[in-house]
Amino acid sequence: MGVVSLDQSYVVEMKGIRKEFPGVVALDNVGFNLRKGEVHALVGENGAGKSTLIKILAGAHQADHGDVYVNGQKVNILSPRHAQELGISVIYQEFNLIPYLSVAENIFLGRESMSGRYFINNRDNRARAREVLDRLELDVDVDETVAELGVAQRQMVEVAKALSMQANIIVMDEPTSALGNREIEQLFKTIEKMKAQGISVIYISHRLEELWQIADRVTVLRDGQYIATTDIDKLDKEQLIKQMVGRDLTEQFPERNVRIGEEMLRVENLSKAGVLKDVSFRVRRGEVVGFAGLVGSGRTELMRCLFGADRFDTGKVYLNNQEVQIKSPRDAISHGIGFITEDRQGQGLMLVRPVKENITITALDQVIKKLFIDYEEETNVAGDMVERLRIRTPGLEQEVRYLSGGNQQKVVIAKWLLEKARILIFDEPTRGIDVGAKKEVYSLINELVGQGVGVIMVSSELPEVLGMSDRIYVMSAGRITGELSAQEATQERILEYATKE
Repeated sequence: MGVVSLDQSYVVEMKGIRKEFPGVVALDNVGFNLRKGEVHALVGENGAGKSTLIKILAGAHQADHGDVYVNGQKVNILSPRHAQELGISVIYQEFNLIPYLSVAENIFLGRESMSGRYFINNRDNRARAREVLDRLELDVDVDETVAELGVAQRQMVEVAKALSMQANIIVMDEPTSALGNREIEQLFKTIEKMKAQGISVIYISHRLEELWQIADRVTVLRDGQYIATTDIDKLDKEQLIKQMVGRDLTEQFPERNVRIGEEMLRVENLSKAGVLKDVSFRVRRGEVVGFAGLVGSGRTELMRCLFGADRFDTGKVYLNNQEVQIKSPRDAISHGIGFITEDRQGQGLMLVRPVKENITITALDQVIKKLFIDYEEETNVAGDMVERLRIRTPGLEQEVRYLSGGNQQKVVIAKWLLEKARILIFDEPTRGIDVGAKKEVYSLINELVGQGVGVIMVSSELPEVLGMSDRIYVMSAGRITGELSAQEATQERILEYATKE
């Protein structure tokens, strides 16, 4: 049963919320409340209903049943603009910024100061932007374009934009998923300043360990239903996981007993001006090779070069001891290399196309007969992958944009499994995925290496790198600064190499 009491001390209270989509009850009698100046974490597995609940608060969806109160007043939030007028702002996991506009232009986009009727007062906009950033004690140049900023600075611009709208209720959806430790520390300091100013934060995250650093209370949803609201200091991680999944989750990193074979991939002296410096590494059959490093260390850039998405200046790539030329993703795919990108929505999926098309797109030769797609075969092939990976979807025709983050990630993985790639690059494989789905991904990786696939895993989560890798390369400033076996590796040693100049 949801939260039922109405308390004037709550800045938000949601009671008895129900929301149905075709074939799916997303929320069933769910309640949630938020106090002034608190950080209230909202957690649950993918598909638990977190995003739907937040979209109702943000005016993107309307509830079928239930009531919403803001500052003690019953409201019917009809649109995102209406939510903003009520002081509610949402910072989504995928940033809503325009890269080639300046920081100031992004903060006040659509709300600019004007000189007369037709001209924007850029001087006033810059001053207002600086005032908002100063309020958060953020050192960001308001004239710099967003494209030139790091991920952490973009996150701060999103926060500044929310505050510029006079928001006193801010929702943060997976705010640390693409941040390193230093950037997370900066974000948490910013949140503490917001709390001190009486701003309330709804905090959604799958990185459970950070909740004890930043949250005051935590509400758990499971399968569209309210489970519990608890002060964070009265819970431990095991209790929270049990509330989320409905069972004890043992052995987060499943055991792997795979015989590592011969070398499959060798990269020698790969360089790209200003990005990568003389990088060499190797991957063997049946091996998980982890890549660790701070944000900006060059890990993703290296993988994009290996996959042919970016050109490198010098260096050689060998597959099975034969030098190969990889100048495009098509070349990489033809050589059996697959890339599960960290930006699944921007680069890994066709968001407005059905689940089945997203799964079969890299393996059309399996479903084309006599120059035409055999739709029955496409349905069978995609259906098998949905069943194998336990992808939660109302049907194969569902547009993939409507799936939860974890299920979207499974669709990306499915298309590369169907392609039968021999080298698979996982870039942040569990970003935005709940604890139960993480274990499924880890088991899937173990299954792949058991079949002789070589896996490269880039991750910002050190426990994940340590728990899954046979060997670990650590990068800093575009070069490899250390190589560690699973037996040698510790968080302290990885961080020592990651901060090496």
